[in-house]
Amino acid sequence: MIKNLLTKTNHSILTLIISFMLLSMSVVNAQTWVQTNGPGHGNVYSFAINSSDNIFAGTDRGIFRSIDNGDNWTQINDGLTNTTVRALSINSMGNIYAGTNDGIFHSSNNGHDWTQLDSTIGPVTVLAINSSDDIFAGNNGGIFRSTDYGDNWEQVNNGLTKTNIEALVIDSAGNIFVGVYMGGVFHSTDNGDNWTQIGLTNTSVWTLILNSAGDILAGTLGGIYSSTDNGDNWNQIGLSGSRVYAFTVNSSDDIFAGTEGGAVYRSNDNGDNWTGIGYTRAIIWALATNSSGDIYAGTNDGAFRPATIGNEWVRVNMGLTTGIVNALAVNSLDDIYAGTNTGVFRSTDNGDNWSETNTGLEENGINVLAINFSDYIFAGTYHGVFRSTDNGDNWTQINNGLTNDDVMALAVNSSDDIYAGTNEGVFLSTDSGDNWSQINTGLAEDGIHVLAINSSDHIFAGTHENGVFRSTNNGASWTEINNGQTGAQVRAFTINSSDHIFAGTNHGVFRSTDNGDNWTQINNGLTSTRAYAFAVNSLDTIFVGIGGIDDDDDDGVFYSVDNGDNWLRINDGLTNTHMLALAINSSDVVFAGTNGGGVFRLEMELSDISEENQSNLPFNFSLSQNYPNPFNPSTTIEYTLRSRSYVTVTVFDILGRKVKTIFDQAMSVGTHSVTWDGTDVDNNPVATGVYFYQIKAGEFVESKKMLLLK
Repeated sequence: MIKNLLTKTNHSILTLIISFMLLSMSVVNAQTWVQTNGPGHGNVYSFAINSSDNIFAGTDRGIFRSIDNGDNWTQINDGLTNTTVRALSINSMGNIYAGTNDGIFHSSNNGHDWTQLDSTIGPVTVLAINSSDDIFAGNNGGIFRSTDYGDNWEQVNNGLTKTNIEALVIDSAGNIFVGVYMGGVFHSTDNGDNWTQIGLTNTSVWTLILNSAGDILAGTLGGIYSSTDNGDNWNQIGLSGSRVYAFTVNSSDDIFAGTEGGAVYRSNDNGDNWTGIGYTRAIIWALATNSSGDIYAGTNDGAFRPATIGNEWVRVNMGLTTGIVNALAVNSLDDIYAGTNTGVFRSTDNGDNWSETNTGLEENGINVLAINFSDYIFAGTYHGVFRSTDNGDNWTQINNGLTNDDVMALAVNSSDDIYAGTNEGVFLSTDSGDNWSQINTGLAEDGIHVLAINSSDHIFAGTHENGVFRSTNNGASWTEINNGQTGAQVRAFTINSSDHIFAGTNHGVFRSTDNGDNWTQINNGLTSTRAYAFAVNSLDTIFVGIGGIDDDDDDGVFYSVDNGDNWLRINDGLTNTHMLALAINSSDVVFAGTNGGGVFRLEMELSDISEENQSNLPFNFSLSQNYPNPFNPSTTIEYTLRSRSYVTVTVFDILGRKVKTIFDQAMSVGTHSVTWDGTDVDNNPVATGVYFYQIKAGEFVESKKMLLLK
């Protein structure tokens, strides 16, 4: 009977099986990272704009492209082996050339992928292309030329007495001008075969441009110089004392100059007079204009363009996030604060938008952030400690009593006392930072990287070379506690709800369950031992950030649900895996600060798994075959969840019609089962035949076949 039944329904079974296979081809974990819109946008060194007004930005994290005037950016690094891109240029056929720290790359498909042309040239700082599509590249070794679209290169330095090239421009007649560090301007009239020094000797020339009259303008560390006679004579024509790093010119022959101080100036009379037209509050490395006359500034804090109202230019960095995030902190309102190399940024919407909050911060490089019970924010910098009492809007330097300004660590105890770790040990403030006193008795003479405080207000100090120290008396005295802990450099701490201490070191992760008296190394599952950051959620799931400053495929975020005994990597969605900071808000949303990729957010929560179940769980979600099978009158369906999910289990007949939903609710991590009693939605017994059961748990979908035989 079974054989006949299966034969009659073979076509329907095949059709339904195929449909279910399509639904269940992909089994995914429920953890995905999303890059937030910031903060800090790193260096934009160069621009190039093609005939379609697509904008290409060369940054310290590769190349980004915008097809909507800078409103949105997409990273296009496929094929790039080096992501420090200081120069971009486009030839007459629309082919793009990128000068990187690893030579020159080429794209013939609008940046979708890149091919390396030459790595022997070394780091390239400038590029230019003449009307014959000959390419010229400049670096600290002089000028290199290619006359065959980049396939072959030759060095052309004859006559160059100094070779550290900073600027390169070519006029319509093919005359080439180069600006040299401490060497002024050189000129070639024979396609680079020979060079002649034409002025500004011993001056560093950072940028060059030619106006419509053929005059040469040079941007230097002391302003703008101009020559109207092909370089024989030079006159200073504006911005005296300003460091001018960038020029561009629009279709109306207006010239724009960008300065180290962040100001943009315009001249509409070939450089004779200059007017300030706005400021970016950042160092301007590059300027560009499109066919509509829109102006873009590349800075050490991303890309800018003029605001519609006012003089201050606005950032246009959606998707162009290359910021280095050294520290993260979350206040009682779930506002997120990110400490970067360019100051503090705040997000009030889970990272969707960030705003700079640096008023009063004398030192923009932030090492560490901490927040006390009054939501006062403290920032540790190389200029000491700064405090904000108004959510980051304003900052005050609070260094009274601090004899060392290099503050690398901050921690707050249950009494709101603040501890600061410096290169000269630990300092204590009992008055919200107004005054500090040094508390180093028993501490090794070493720099303090990190501080942590447990529920008993015991303080733990991680040092640069001497491991871990503990104080049980508010810092009055310290004891070295390194039994079993072999990592001399301690970079991170976290403490869970059981007061177990986890230390991130140069030898991986160590755990102490007895207040630091003894330590156990717990690296199972970690692919690298460079532990830089920790966070613990409300279920005591531990997250560790692996990475730091060096590129490594083994970097990323790992989590443990068994107190650190085992670690699983969760890097899906991370386009930058070099972790420097982790933080978790009150909803258990995880945020990761990276070295060059800004902040990422973990979109789905992880849930606790008991220690006894951990070793039995597979890596992915799974659905088991029902048992018994065939069955009469009931059968059991078993499934396993890797993370807490909303689960639906549905039974279908051979034609794909829904018979009954037998389970529909949220379930915790682990293995579960549900029973089907062979009835339909009205609890009527169904007929003998082939049925299918399907599970949906988040994005996981799978189905299997079963046979009811009466």
